[in-house]
Amino acid sequence: MAVKTIWPIDHTCGHHADRDLSDRPADRRAGFAEWLARQECTDCWRASNEGNEQDKAAWLKAKRAEEQTASEAWSEQYRMPPLEGTERAVPWGVRCRHQILTNAYTALVTEGTTSEAEWAEIEENARTVTRAGWWIDQRSSEPEDLAELLMAATGADRPTENPFV
Repeated sequence: MAVKTIWPIDHTCGHHADRDLSDRPADRRAGFAEWLARQECTDCWRASNEGNEQDKAAWLKAKRAEEQTASEAWSEQYRMPPLEGTERAVPWGVRCRHQILTNAYTALVTEGTTSEAEWAEIEENARTVTRAGWWIDQRSSEPEDLAELLMAATGADRPTENPFV
């Protein structure tokens, strides 16, 4: 006798549905049917989550504002120069710079073998890179690569006093 493929599901919302579980392996159908019975039906789930997109957007906006405030305070505390770039790139670059440098400090100095004097040199090199886009581009880099990446930054990534460049 074959394991059934159509399972009757009584959802927690009170709705009943007959679900075709033939796309699941036979030995996993009963467990999945039990799990489905502990959930709302698809229509009720969608109805209850319609407002969540707005809630998620508001949460994300608040989270970004909190990160931005922390990053700006950190930049001021460690005397980091303002970044240059577009209106959207500068705040993102500030957050990326903060994240990159704090992660690198933790990995290299706190957990690694880099001395405070060596870190001070890396930090001083980081101050010379003021293009927000550079920091955004490096956001996925490994902390161990930071010193080399800073040395590879071009003149376009660093400020110049020459107004004709």
